[in-house]
Amino acid sequence: MAYYKNGNFLIHQDGAEFDVLHQPGHNTPISGIYRCVVCGLSCTSVKDHHFPPQNHHQHPQGAAIRWQLVVKSHWI
Repeated sequence: MAYYKNGNFLIHQDGAEFDVLHQPGHNTPISGIYRCVVCGLSCTSVKDHHFPPQNHHQHPQGAAIRWQLVVKSHWI
């Protein structure tokens, strides 16, 4: 889960990039904060760097980790 104090620093967008699920270890397409869609754990990932690997954290039922963009960085 990502947290924030001042909502005035955030701008709402409805871009399709927020709907894409990304696999662990793959390249990050957009810098920002991502959340695991299974457990809600969040991470920060930078464009063209790798998402955390599958062994970054584990789910009790063995469900696969998938990262979803929550907050997009303004800088590319």
